[in-house]
Amino acid sequence: MSLRQFEYALAVAEKGSVTAAAEALRVAQPSVSQQIRGLERELGVELFARTPTGLVPTAVGRAFLRDAEAAVSAARRARATARAGAEELVGELVVSAQLGLGTRQLPGALGALRRRFPRLEVTVFEEPNSAELERLCRRGVLDLALMAACERSPADAHHLGDEEFVAVLGAGHPQLAADRVELSALKGEPWVRFDRDSVLDGVLLNVLRDTDPAPVTAARVSQTATAVRWAAHGLGVALVPASVVPRDHRHLVRPVLPAVSQPVIAVLRQGAGPAEQALLTFLPTPFPSRPFPDNRGEHRHHPRINSAKPLLEITA
Repeated sequence: MSLRQFEYALAVAEKGSVTAAAEALRVAQPSVSQQIRGLERELGVELFARTPTGLVPTAVGRAFLRDAEAAVSAARRARATARAGAEELVGELVVSAQLGLGTRQLPGALGALRRRFPRLEVTVFEEPNSAELERLCRRGVLDLALMAACERSPADAHHLGDEEFVAVLGAGHPQLAADRVELSALKGEPWVRFDRDSVLDGVLLNVLRDTDPAPVTAARVSQTATAVRWAAHGLGVALVPASVVPRDHRHLVRPVLPAVSQPVIAVLRQGAGPAEQALLTFLPTPFPSRPFPDNRGEHRHHPRINSAKPLLEITA
């Protein structure tokens, strides 16, 4: 078996056909077909089922492709490390950020990294699901993950600081008259919530876990920008990281009491190379507590108290 065969198999799985995979790889179609047949013959299994809609990985094929993806990622990193000089980094860096976390900090860090190492190719995606992000980390697919701290956080994770959460209110909402909004004052309000398996919805559930009656869900969204816009139009209240609120909506934002914050960590893959280490140095530590001051232009300090869940930190 060869890495080329692994790459061809992964391309076929992604594109669903040999023809599309060959076009993506910029090789001749017969070459891809030959490599896949040779791989299946060597393994003694069928990796793909031929269906009317295209090639679909079999159960055995899916298991094989998981390891193939890890092997290709490891080879890519090894090449990048070997080619990295004292003054230049090349290769690809795969970064994932948990939905809504590091929104303000990560773009600046990536920009600084690209200016310093212009030949370094960076791929970034946002993942709302905590379990999926942890699975990708374990498989070695990610070079660096920006995520919420939790009970399962690795011991060598880098604590970057805390994301403060704020309430986004509709124009004309009576609580806009206050500098800070008591969470108890939002009892009975409809909420613009995030997908059920996202860390941001977990924060809201933890905050409202003792609320009676149970919070009313006005809508569920998958993007922080959507939550802010819909809350601003009066659909319901949204609880979001302060850093995701755009400047033109900040007049509709209020900090909450008790204060809610989320510890944010950076997790590097095992055996992290110079590119990951370089990005880590560009991430600000600690995170600023809030990207904008409260209504009186003050930054206040609030002593911490223990939360019932280590995922979330609530201060009074």
